[in-house]
Amino acid sequence: MKRNRLPRRARQTPDSELLTRLATRLSQSSNRIEDAWWEARLAAHIDRLLADNQEETLIAVLDQLYNGGARAYDELADMIESCAESRRTESAGGLEVVMIAVPLLAWSRFQIPSGSINATQLEALRVHLQAHVLAADAKLGLSDILYSPDQLPQNYVETAQMAEKLAKAAIHGRNLKIDPAQLPETMSFLSDTRYVLGAVAAPRGAPLFRWQEDDGDPAESFRQWAQQGGDALRPLLPACALEFLPVLAYHAAVRDADRASRPWSLRAAVAYLQTVLNQPAAELRAVVAPFHDRQLEEFRIGFALRGSSDVVHGVVWPLLEHEDENHDTPSQIETALREAGVGSVIMLDQRFPLEFCDDCGAPLYPNPEGEPVHAEMPEEQTEAAPRHLH
Repeated sequence: MKRNRLPRRARQTPDSELLTRLATRLSQSSNRIEDAWWEARLAAHIDRLLADNQEETLIAVLDQLYNGGARAYDELADMIESCAESRRTESAGGLEVVMIAVPLLAWSRFQIPSGSINATQLEALRVHLQAHVLAADAKLGLSDILYSPDQLPQNYVETAQMAEKLAKAAIHGRNLKIDPAQLPETMSFLSDTRYVLGAVAAPRGAPLFRWQEDDGDPAESFRQWAQQGGDALRPLLPACALEFLPVLAYHAAVRDADRASRPWSLRAAVAYLQTVLNQPAAELRAVVAPFHDRQLEEFRIGFALRGSSDVVHGVVWPLLEHEDENHDTPSQIETALREAGVGSVIMLDQRFPLEFCDDCGAPLYPNPEGEPVHAEMPEEQTEAAPRHLH
């Protein structure tokens, strides 16, 4: 994922120097023919680094370019993502393959499911993806796991390794079996994202997705997927409120889900508090404050009842990509809270340290007096509250 980066000094190597030079030359190119020339060489070098597990080299050069050359950074980050999530067979009439993610947002008072998807449910997903998302001649491979964010590939090399496995499955129109015992444990949150991972393969030069076809339309594809594909996904997540997101190439889908999950977590928090506290949203007040480490890292939102200073719940709104102090994040948060029906929104502008509870590690949230405190549900509702809260 592309994220704000803190530059650090790293030892230059021939690989990192070549990567820097190729990305810089691509960013300086003045025409598409030259673009293609540099892109081919940059992609070949990145493919080799991914195959050699050279994650540190890739990250070091991204760190170096982040402040020194914004356009070169974007070119390199985009190319690394593309190389990690896509494959191409070299034979005549070969196939092009891209790893995809099927994301959805969920919230529940109970644990949000993850883990194995049975063959019947996976087949239903396949049918609807091929009908509404994929091009007519595209082949599909799906992983038989409903992933939590904790279980996704955690870096570019791991993404490339997963893409390789899914590409082989897609080329043969099969599914990929994953042992859920080999995946990290899923943490339990009130609201969270879930993913099905797959890969789409098509002949070189042919469309991969439905909206690439002459009569295709992205909005209509998503509408049909959310309606029909949603019916196939709901049985995987009983007792959950769901919102379906567009199926896209892996990095784009995860990035969009990260962005959409922030207002979703606020709506989920308001709905949850109305249910647990038996109070309308108009009786809630939210306190929004920026929290800093060496730079602004996130906003935290503390929820209290009208007339009380006790924070009963908290939500973290992390910054993504190039967001910083100059971004309109506070107005986005206030808009989301107002749309959720919160009666009072207090916006604080003083700098808060990025503090956590010494005992349990939970974030501290701002109260109406401008103090970072632990979120505590009223004693009579404690047993009903999830252990971890976004």
